[in-house]
Amino acid sequence: MKAAVIVFPGSNCDRDVQVGLRQSMGSEPLMVWHRDAHFAQVDLIVVPGGFSYGDYLRSGALASLSPVMGEVKARADKGVPVLGICNGFQVLTECGLLLGVLMRNAGLKFVCRDVYLQVETTDSVFTGAYGKDAVIRIPIGHHDGNFFADENTLKRLRDEDCIAFRYVNADGSRGNGANPNGSLDDIAGILNDKRNVLGLMPHPERLSDPSLGGNDGRLMFDGLVQALG
Repeated sequence: MKAAVIVFPGSNCDRDVQVGLRQSMGSEPLMVWHRDAHFAQVDLIVVPGGFSYGDYLRSGALASLSPVMGEVKARADKGVPVLGICNGFQVLTECGLLLGVLMRNAGLKFVCRDVYLQVETTDSVFTGAYGKDAVIRIPIGHHDGNFFADENTLKRLRDEDCIAFRYVNADGSRGNGANPNGSLDDIAGILNDKRNVLGLMPHPERLSDPSLGGNDGRLMFDGLVQALG
């Protein structure tokens, strides 16, 4: 499998994703600067977390207009899998590859801690390595992770099985503070209708090695290699 990681000014999780992919792939991913509108053909594109352009204007808004994103959109339209993590999720909503928006956290504070997620669908290359309804532990670190969509969009996401992850408690139950940011319907990650684009606020790359405290995130990268390799 060949993968590319998009790097913006202000990205701070691009190297973490690089390490996570390297561990699963056994080779180096391509690191693509945001001004490089043309890059080699790859099987996977990752838009990593961080604070692209300092989160000025709106989180992900300026990055969505970078030259490279036109190419990312074109390849996504052709079926190339695209994974957006945290700020990457924000970028993908801003450029129209995913529905909804990411707003300020309900508490108006930056939140950085481990959360539990329930895997809502395994019908994608990103989630296929997990069991349906499995509860996994993944870290978060964001200020603008409050997912919102109108009722029609939310119904569409539900009806088309495009909700990939929800925030839950360790036992899989919802409520009681499991949702760290106020996201509508406890949504932590969504897919597009073609199921080749995933955006999620939690950081799987931050829990992809036992030395980091667990392997729940690595399953996503291992599953991608298995599905795309």
